[in-house]
Amino acid sequence: MQNDDLRSLVNSICNNLLEQVDAHEDTTKEQIVSYLRESANIISSIKHSDVTSINNAKLVFSDAYKDIAKASLVSYENTNGKFEELARMHGQTLKQCIEKQSDLPSIAKTLDKIQTHMLDEIKKANEIIAQLTKQVKTLEVKSNIDSLTKVFNRRALTSYLNDICSKKTTPEDFHLLVIDIDDFKKINDKHGHVAGDKVLIFIANIMRKTLRDGDKIFRYGGEEFVVILNRINTKDCLRITQRLLKIVSENKLIYKNESLNVTMSAGSTFLVDTDTPDSLIARADTALYKAKKNGKNQIFSENAHGI
Repeated sequence: MQNDDLRSLVNSICNNLLEQVDAHEDTTKEQIVSYLRESANIISSIKHSDVTSINNAKLVFSDAYKDIAKASLVSYENTNGKFEELARMHGQTLKQCIEKQSDLPSIAKTLDKIQTHMLDEIKKANEIIAQLTKQVKTLEVKSNIDSLTKVFNRRALTSYLNDICSKKTTPEDFHLLVIDIDDFKKINDKHGHVAGDKVLIFIANIMRKTLRDGDKIFRYGGEEFVVILNRINTKDCLRITQRLLKIVSENKLIYKNESLNVTMSAGSTFLVDTDTPDSLIARADTALYKAKKNGKNQIFSENAHGI
């Protein structure tokens, strides 16, 4: 890793953190410590000369400030709830004083002022909540990282494939996989959507550990992932994918003391000069359909006509 790359990465970390500290008055020490620990872990995993992993690290750091914004949003929502409860209590107290014709008019007047102040604070909190919600949505639209699995998202895939297909020369041995979790709906129906999310994170982590550093992983949507394998022939592509499917099927995810058996199916293809992003994905989708039809938990390859 060159000094210029290192300086760029550190600047990205510091700038993102400082922006959020300046923007949100209630940023806590725990949030900052968590951010810095995550930074240290990601930096330690970067290969010495791997530009791809450096860029990926920058995207992760850029995405990390979303968590601070979301935590701030939760904090304001909690405060809002407390104010509403207090306002109700004071309103009831004021009503009781009036109904009993109490001779404590000054207390009633004070309670009235307190209630008015609290309602003003509630209005301000609601305005901040609306603003933060808008900011979080904007960040999610602009981000290249899937917030759940921490792999690249579909937006990043679209940009990447557009760039690749617009070049005059086809990258050497460029293979694309569309991978789908088998019977994912059954997992959600039986165990709930939280279990489904755990499965997606489980799969993403296995792919990160199994594939090479230069390979790219994207969450395509729902339970589907797209994987880009560079500088690899078709035979080795099939071998690596079969190994990945085997590792997933042999590992068990424990959820609420119950073992979840998960398998995946994959469709593969390789890039040709005439490909567009749509034609490349469509061909891999066709291969995936055949893998599912043939019994699942397997890979099927579909090449361009005439290849």
